[in-house]
Amino acid sequence: MRYAVLSDIHGNIEALQAVLADAAAQADAVICLGDVVGYGADPVPCVELVAERAQAWTVGNHEHGVTGQLDLEWFNPYARAACEWTREQLDEDHRAYLAALPLRVELGDATLVHASPSHPEEWDYLLLAEDGYAAFPAFATRLCFVGHSHVPGVWSVGSSGTDHARGAVEVELAEGRRYIVNVGSVGQPRDRDPRAAYAVWDLDRGRVTVRRVHYDHGLARRKIVAAGLPRILADRLAVGS
Repeated sequence: MRYAVLSDIHGNIEALQAVLADAAAQADAVICLGDVVGYGADPVPCVELVAERAQAWTVGNHEHGVTGQLDLEWFNPYARAACEWTREQLDEDHRAYLAALPLRVELGDATLVHASPSHPEEWDYLLLAEDGYAAFPAFATRLCFVGHSHVPGVWSVGSSGTDHARGAVEVELAEGRRYIVNVGSVGQPRDRDPRAAYAVWDLDRGRVTVRRVHYDHGLARRKIVAAGLPRILADRLAVGS
């Protein structure tokens, strides 16, 4: 069994479609870690496509923002403007669907969560080595998949000690070790690589790999500008920042 693990799509239908096309040959099923909406110009198509394809879907802070479950003062001004705009695009059924998404799901030997598994409702970021190590007591499974920071990375702990790598992820899952894997962002990468990111979790081969996929970020940028969203949300797509 192989899962495509997606996070932080952020209303970018061009990136989502490119990732799903790539994943068709790489995975048997799709998992989503949240933030399907926010920032981009196509929240409704993204929500509907993920709802159709995902076997499991955990909620992100942007879903909580657009459904009124998180005070918009929590967001920076650009994200707040995007949440307000996105809220107007979604109908009552979309908002009800997003509001009901769980904060945490266990799927086999993996815990799925958008932000940190420690108090996921607080939307803490796992950025530094110590951030990840401190989160291991918060889940019992061998693996934990996260998003939220838009930067791929992996943390692991075992009898031989700890390890942390920020950036490209290709992990052979070693016996006796546990892992937290940040799968990066489909729709708004922030690691200076503008290509969409997602992970393939191959249960049979015991491997997790983050893949990068080219997409038409020029079209996605033009649609953001045309929608009247903050220009910075369009410009950052070209540089992956």
